[in-house]
Amino acid sequence: MTKPDQPMPPWWATGLLFENCNCEGICPGHIHFSNDCTHERCMGYWAIEIDSGFFGQVDLSGLRCVVAFDSPQKMINGKWTEAIIVDEAASQKQLLAIEAILTGSAGGPWEILDRFVEKRLPTKQLPIEIQQVQNVKKLKIGNLIKSVVTPLVGTAKNIPVTIENMFNQIHGSSQIIARGETNFTDDPITINTSETHALISTFRWEMVGQ
Repeated sequence: MTKPDQPMPPWWATGLLFENCNCEGICPGHIHFSNDCTHERCMGYWAIEIDSGFFGQVDLSGLRCVVAFDSPQKMINGKWTEAIIVDEAASQKQLLAIEAILTGSAGGPWEILDRFVEKRLPTKQLPIEIQQVQNVKKLKIGNLIKSVVTPLVGTAKNIPVTIENMFNQIHGSSQIIARGETNFTDDPITINTSETHALISTFRWEMVGQ
């Protein structure tokens, strides 16, 4: 991450966050980056739908974006490859704002994750579709990615299984445990999963000022 020449404005955002990676069960890296993930590479994505938020005077409401990643088995070792995709409906000001947030240059939780990114691919703007049918989340970006994230069902069939009071840089502390199926190809990142780790939460990110 290159620090900006000008100070960043205060910003905040709230919304939906869901993820899927190729780990079995709950991703060990989600518990702590020092744990070994299931495979030699942990490959997955975070899908974001902002309900409300501002970056300075720029309204972020309704923005959709995806961050795809490819990391070593031990995520704390760094050397991640990461790609950001922003919905084509975003204006130029919104694009620059969300890039600043997701690359960590605007501070906040994504600044922590940026420490592990070695290669950042150019940001793309494409049509992003996110559908919610009850608790099931569906993601589609043209022919680039198709993904379905389905919550695990507990004893009460209408209530998903959750992790409570879980610290995470970008997820809320209450997280729905799910299973995901994803097909994503955007060289050099390829994600092919079936019934693997997935999570759903609501988030609140903010940075008062720098």
